[in-house]
Amino acid sequence: MPQLRAQFVLFDGFDPLDVVAPFEALTAGSDLLGGELAVELVSASGPGLVRSGTPQLSLTAVAALDPDAPGYVLVPGAVGPVDGDPEAGDETIPVLLGRFASSGAMPLVRRALGNSDVTVAAYCGGSLALAMAGLLEGRTATTHALGIDMLGAAGVNAVRARVVDDGDLISGGGVTSGLDVALYLLERDFGSHTAHAVEELFEYERRGITWKSERPLAA
Repeated sequence: MPQLRAQFVLFDGFDPLDVVAPFEALTAGSDLLGGELAVELVSASGPGLVRSGTPQLSLTAVAALDPDAPGYVLVPGAVGPVDGDPEAGDETIPVLLGRFASSGAMPLVRRALGNSDVTVAAYCGGSLALAMAGLLEGRTATTHALGIDMLGAAGVNAVRARVVDDGDLISGGGVTSGLDVALYLLERDFGSHTAHAVEELFEYERRGITWKSERPLAA
């Protein structure tokens, strides 16, 4: 069986905490599983330095996003001023997310959502960006509390929950929910013992109840 990939999608203005914390959690889980997950930073344009929304902090993508690779595609949010800051210019969070939503990354994420071997996980502004791109219409998802109304306006069944499981789409709330999403993926796909071991290592406990979309009972 080929190694599964966990691809974190970088874009200009991404929130580094949305990336680094779940990256470490999935890396720790992979170590416990004997390297079952290849955890990596990617971008739509391929290898290269990608600036975050935090001044003087960038991360390096090592590959182009591959929507055909089995595993996970993880979509973080952005960081920066919110609307109403006259000094923010075109670097507010809504502008950054809108730019990401119209970028070349979205056709690739759309393909990933259509791939039965891939689970897309988006949290904080990441799920809002996917909704802005028209990828989540009719799906059940969550995002940061400040964007929940915008999520609903985009045709999404918006739920105020820490983590939402909609099958091949997992979404999370605000910034630190990236950790909860990563731990939930480990529990769902590799067992509670793996997720618990990472919780113990990080001295962090997941918060809240995971909302699972209702599915019809088998006949």
